[in-house]
Amino acid sequence: MRIRAALVVTALAATALAGCSGDSTPLPVTPDRRDAVATVPAPGGSQPAPPACDPRASLRPAGALPAPGDMPPGSYMATIQERGRLILGTSQDTLLFSSRNPFSGRIEGFDVDMGRQVAQAIFGDPDKIQIKVIGYDQRVSSAADGTVDLVADTMTANCERWTDVNFSSVYYEAGQKVLVSKSSTAKSIDDLGGKKICSAAGSTSFDNIGKVRTRPVAVARPAFGDCLVAFQRNEVDGISTDDTILAGMAAQDPYAKVIGRRFTEEPYAMAMGKSNPEFTRFVNAVLERNRADGTWRKTYDKWLGDVGPAPTPPKARYR
Repeated sequence: MRIRAALVVTALAATALAGCSGDSTPLPVTPDRRDAVATVPAPGGSQPAPPACDPRASLRPAGALPAPGDMPPGSYMATIQERGRLILGTSQDTLLFSSRNPFSGRIEGFDVDMGRQVAQAIFGDPDKIQIKVIGYDQRVSSAADGTVDLVADTMTANCERWTDVNFSSVYYEAGQKVLVSKSSTAKSIDDLGGKKICSAAGSTSFDNIGKVRTRPVAVARPAFGDCLVAFQRNEVDGISTDDTILAGMAAQDPYAKVIGRRFTEEPYAMAMGKSNPEFTRFVNAVLERNRADGTWRKTYDKWLGDVGPAPTPPKARYR
């Protein structure tokens, strides 16, 4: 129902859909950054290789959640409580996940509700939240430098990003697919060899197109909204990014369809600064509770029910 409503109210030319799997360029290397990605020792070296990074594994909750309004003294949650609001970094144009409602002006969606549930746990009030719209390439840096408390923005947890931020446990499993014209006979991206496929410049989605064995031609645009415009002008033959974002695009264009199976895994997680691990553990406790009490499923049905029935929530993995 929300998808059909969005079709009526969304202005295609103004859409600048946010990146999903995100900026593939890491932050500059600084002395305080520790490499979380396993390296292979030189041939003949005597030291064994360290364990491989598991980007899905987060910090285990410390125990039961404290009562709302009674955060542990000295914790980052207490700092947020004293401030009176949680600052959430997200986009305003990712349909179904975080987009501006044209009637109310509020930014809303699945990702926004993830942040509101954390605010609920801290304050007992989900409305004690300040939404800060951040750029496509600012998701890692905004969490790392404390510009926001939390980033929920269709963001894939990977080992490179773990060097700069902490991630929550995975709250949504996405994967890259491709959007084409409804008249296309292609069944998957493998059938699009030599065809022009658009993705956001610098995104891991763009990188992944180049890895397809049939060699579709990757075309870069500044943002996914620009890809949608290029597709509608017949400048490209398709768009490839996470299936969640493509679902929003297909809802806006009645002549488009999403095809094929996922050919990547994109585990979405919320990002936070590394200097407050207790906050990461707190957020994970909120996610654990919401998986168990049905809140996650209700949130899925609210925003993504038209895409299909709710899957089992992603199971948490811990370090």
